[in-house]
Amino acid sequence: MIKIINENNIQKNEELLYKEWIPVGKFIKVLVLFVCLLIFSIGIIIAAFKPQEFAFLSIIFSNVSLFIFLIYWNYRRLKITLTKNHLDVEYGIFNHKKIPINKITRCEITKANFRKYYGVGIRFGLDGSLVYNTDFGEAVKLTFQDGRPFVFSTRNPQEICNLINKLSN
Repeated sequence: MIKIINENNIQKNEELLYKEWIPVGKFIKVLVLFVCLLIFSIGIIIAAFKPQEFAFLSIIFSNVSLFIFLIYWNYRRLKITLTKNHLDVEYGIFNHKKIPINKITRCEITKANFRKYYGVGIRFGLDGSLVYNTDFGEAVKLTFQDGRPFVFSTRNPQEICNLINKLSN
């Protein structure tokens, strides 16, 4: 029997079976905060000691810091939604993957490590797979009838694979 997480949510007349929101890992949060504060602080220090000669540098440093923060803000979470017919994986504003369940031939659990996927974010793995990775934890790897494999981070890889395998049979 398929576990229905929330019966009240309906997405385009489809029954919602699974929904998950995965934030980026703590290491990435700390790293982005540190880099933004470092760049912003350098800009403030330059502006404080040489305000007229290097004012343009403080503006550049502040804008770079803001740009890094906006990129982080865009890719701060991964959203997974599974219905009877589709699996939707959203990573940021522009990266939305809608996969018909009948196109999936295999669902397996994998480890999203650095050696395989070279970091976090949107990546291409050594096996040619497209990866939406938020941290170096467990992930789901989907294989299709045609096209490259797709890997995404999740906190419940076994549950997602069980649901997909039940739906695709």
